[in-house]
Amino acid sequence: MPIAYYITHPQVQIDADIPVPEWGLSDIGRARASAMLDQPWVGSIRRIVSSGERKATETAEILARHLRLAVEVRGRMHENDRSETGFLPPPEFEAVADQFFANPHVSIRGWERAVDAQNRIAGEVEIALATNEGDDIAFVGHGGVGTLLLLRLSGQEISRQADQPAGGGNYFAYDIGARRVIHGWRPIDSQPR
Repeated sequence: MPIAYYITHPQVQIDADIPVPEWGLSDIGRARASAMLDQPWVGSIRRIVSSGERKATETAEILARHLRLAVEVRGRMHENDRSETGFLPPPEFEAVADQFFANPHVSIRGWERAVDAQNRIAGEVEIALATNEGDDIAFVGHGGVGTLLLLRLSGQEISRQADQPAGGGNYFAYDIGARRVIHGWRPIDSQPR
């Protein structure tokens, strides 16, 4: 039973003067990504596909070095496009993200519509799965589109109720053959309870 793991990058170094897609992992984020390597689910991964955003590729590279694999970068796996607003302070960002999920057919403040982001990420995952050789595969990306993908795979309507826990650095698992979500969000660096 091949499994797809969708992994979100952990904590980033926030800098309002740098475009969000160029943010890298913080020291805490790098430590959490390294701690992920000790988790039992990681050892079966034979393919790594990543968003092209720096924080995702840094997470994917930590995983790839450990597993001695290459990272395939797919540019269309990026986070929902928020370039119209750029950096928003956390309280304002959370309020706009609430609106993004609550109104999936509307562009909130110029952001990519949730339905479009969901179709894009689901399409990119399907393209990668179509060329998968039956191996376990890791997709490394972002919380917003990851949540949209989880909702699509589990047959649920778009809502923020399925959003990953704060801070990032989570993963969910999907049975590729059965087309079934095995489990929802779990921290990348701790054992399930």
